[in-house]
Amino acid sequence: MAATADFFSLGSVVWCKTCYNVEIEGEVQAFDPQTKMLILKCAATNGDPKLNDVNVINLSWVSELKVLKEVIPSQEIQQSLNFEMLNRRLQKQVLEKRHNLQAISANVSEEGKGLFLAIAKVIDNIRWRNTEIVVFNQDVIISPPYHLENIKGNTNSKEYGFIRKVVERFFSDSQNAICQNNSQ
Repeated sequence: MAATADFFSLGSVVWCKTCYNVEIEGEVQAFDPQTKMLILKCAATNGDPKLNDVNVINLSWVSELKVLKEVIPSQEIQQSLNFEMLNRRLQKQVLEKRHNLQAISANVSEEGKGLFLAIAKVIDNIRWRNTEIVVFNQDVIISPPYHLENIKGNTNSKEYGFIRKVVERFFSDSQNAICQNNSQ
């Protein structure tokens, strides 16, 4: 593990293993020795060669660290990172993980969990109330077995109409997936 006195040259290639045994390799974009935060630009996890992932790594949680390619620092001005955009993406991912945890831990049918996750992809304001899916602070409630006729709320509201379309699309996509699996 690197000491806080060690510095990483921008553009160097670093490999590390986190305490969760996740291996990350990437190009150093930034390093803050006070907080021991290292920002790496890595190959995109979706495989698109035109895109990159940006990983923010707390070196306090790294079990192994190797500098694979050291770059001699130059006087070039490096591009600054858009921390506001990175923070929004981080918050979105945290919210998505929370929704996934809520869906997994809910004591409901797999169909209900899937519908919850489908709605959570487009609407942040969603939660469970026992076995009911509550959207928009109780403006729309979906009860088991989570079909169109189980949607409650003001039928004239935009929220109700939007949720109804999401539920219709969920069941349509589910039906299409079943048909494709049966035809193979």
